[in-house]
Amino acid sequence: MHTSLRRRAAAAIALTATLLLSGCGLSDFAAQDPEPVATKPTASPTPAFDSQFTRDGTFQSHVDIDGMDFVYTLWPTKSTPRTNLWFPKGNKYFSFTLQAYDLDQDLRDKFSTKRKVWLDRIRVESETTTKSGAVERPYDLDATASRITFDPEPVTTKRGMLITSPKGAFELRNQKIGTLAMDTSGLNLIFRATVHIQRSAGSKTYYKETIRQRVPIAIFASDQETVAAKIPIDAN
Repeated sequence: MHTSLRRRAAAAIALTATLLLSGCGLSDFAAQDPEPVATKPTASPTPAFDSQFTRDGTFQSHVDIDGMDFVYTLWPTKSTPRTNLWFPKGNKYFSFTLQAYDLDQDLRDKFSTKRKVWLDRIRVESETTTKSGAVERPYDLDATASRITFDPEPVTTKRGMLITSPKGAFELRNQKIGTLAMDTSGLNLIFRATVHIQRSAGSKTYYKETIRQRVPIAIFASDQETVAAKIPIDAN
């Protein structure tokens, strides 16, 4: 055997011995450092029942009809103020208002330059969302607005009560949502207000509209009752 061939053979034997003594063969690297596997990104969790009322502790919406802004405002009363603790069991209380703003005029303009809006009837229906698919209607209202508003002496005509800002507003307090099915995740309140809108300031002609608004409310799973504050109900 030539000297060069013997040297190559000796080098190969030395390399093999080194790998065996270290305990690290080529196959060991493949086992310990596998190729990365692509994975799908994990989606961010979404709320089971999305609700501005629950998230912010209040709800307000604006419904624009021909430059007249109808503002619904809904909030929890002091009896059950923590909307993140509204559970199926126990009573849950809320209040709401409805008022109209003439956007064709500035807020500080004389009231005589603003169109009048008269609220005739207010109706509120409800519908729950449950895991079982069963539906409850825990709250229902259908009444003449002037007879139930918080103001004992609202300005009224045969068309209803005045709700144009700043001279009039409809307000109803301490409305109760009672105990619900234990698998309830939320409910919707559906508001409908029948109004008569003045065609122009000082006009004797009006047109009739129905102002609609849906308000989602989340209900959280718990065996506890909804937490109630220790204050008189009529203090709200």
